[in-house]
Amino acid sequence: MHIYPIRVYYEDTDMAGIVYHANYLKYIERARSDWVREQGLDQNAMREEDGIVFVVRRIEADYLATAKFDDRLEVRTTVRSVTGVRLVMSQDVMRGEELVFRAEVTAVCVTSDGHPVRLPEALRLKVH
Repeated sequence: MHIYPIRVYYEDTDMAGIVYHANYLKYIERARSDWVREQGLDQNAMREEDGIVFVVRRIEADYLATAKFDDRLEVRTTVRSVTGVRLVMSQDVMRGEELVFRAEVTAVCVTSDGHPVRLPEALRLKVH
């Protein structure tokens, strides 16, 4: 499991003082990017040298509690499955032991013109 800490800033909140719903997607995106980096993959090099990038194909999300200004959260990312072309991850946003937000994210790789390609072998071997 990968853990990525988040602090809720004023700019993350809506008029009611709670985290705006779209910001959870930003939080989990940052956590996935950090996870990819920890796996030893350089996404800039993937794009520039191999002509491929990660894209999100699907997200299923549940908003379970509200987070507010100055809360300390963490995104817990767990790989659920990996195939030659698809990576499925579970991402939980926690406040302490309270589950605030949960998402299941399916990511794939595509070429610069949008055609699907296999996930990098180094990633498949590492997380399989």
